[in-house]
Amino acid sequence: MTQYLTPTAFIDSDAPDVIAYANSHTQGATNDVDRAMRLYYAVRDDFYYNPYYLDLRPEGLKASALLRREPRAGYCVEKAVLLAAVARVVGIPSRLSFYNVRNHIATGRLESLLQTNLLVFHGCTELLLEGTWVKATPAFNASLCTKLNVEPLEFNGREDSVLQQFDRSGNTYMHYEHDYGAFADLPYDLYMRSLQQHYGHIITEERLKNNGYILEV
Repeated sequence: MTQYLTPTAFIDSDAPDVIAYANSHTQGATNDVDRAMRLYYAVRDDFYYNPYYLDLRPEGLKASALLRREPRAGYCVEKAVLLAAVARVVGIPSRLSFYNVRNHIATGRLESLLQTNLLVFHGCTELLLEGTWVKATPAFNASLCTKLNVEPLEFNGREDSVLQQFDRSGNTYMHYEHDYGAFADLPYDLYMRSLQQHYGHIITEERLKNNGYILEV
């Protein structure tokens, strides 16, 4: 269990700003479920979901890096890493899991950019609460969900909170296509290989050789 409580290269739960963020959002909490819920909603809504800016440098994917970013926005992997980090700060074991997800209501801009409606390596945080691993997905902030006509994902600390299957009109919204498994830290090499495999027209070897690890589209 130690590996799920220890700071790592990406889940830098020993960083001062990560510690301060975790403590500021859990003051007055009386148990781990309460702490986990407070941290989930903080990460979900403090950072607007933005898939159009990717900092793929190892230092850019640390939990502390997202806290320093202005404006406050990040995508699913970054937000999952941050939630895992702040959970470890307050003594809640955490790990990361990743999935390929089919988005049936992708925005035209995003689908055109990716040339598919498949979201690769979608990030989720798993928290050990009351003896059970529970999944929490803080990617999509509530205001974005309202704009997309989807109910925001709620989290009660006892049941998995994963992607919305349907929008408010009952139309299919998202479903899982592949599960990469769970990890004590972000598996950076696997992540990069997966991005290149599915989005090779964006993340090219030439671009990466020229230090193109920051993509803004």
